[in-house]
Amino acid sequence: MSLLSTAAPIVLLLNLVAFTAFYRDKRSAERMAWRISERTLLILALLGPFGAMVAMRIFRHKTRKAKFRLVPLFLCLHVALAAILIPMQSC
Repeated sequence: MSLLSTAAPIVLLLNLVAFTAFYRDKRSAERMAWRISERTLLILALLGPFGAMVAMRIFRHKTRKAKFRLVPLFLCLHVALAAILIPMQSC
């Protein structure tokens, strides 16, 4: 079993978790209910930047916060890492 076939479901799950967390935090903010900490959201964005980025855009959540300008950088980091690791798997 290759690293790619093992990692793909994990990466998908992490992005889904990040997306869901941003969605839930947005809904909690609208209801003035308990919120997910910014630290937790940033950690989830580091682990699942595609899901976090999509959620930020769709729900317009955390887009003005300076800390969350790191999310596109996390996404670039994941793309660069994939660009390095995927060709190694074909050898």
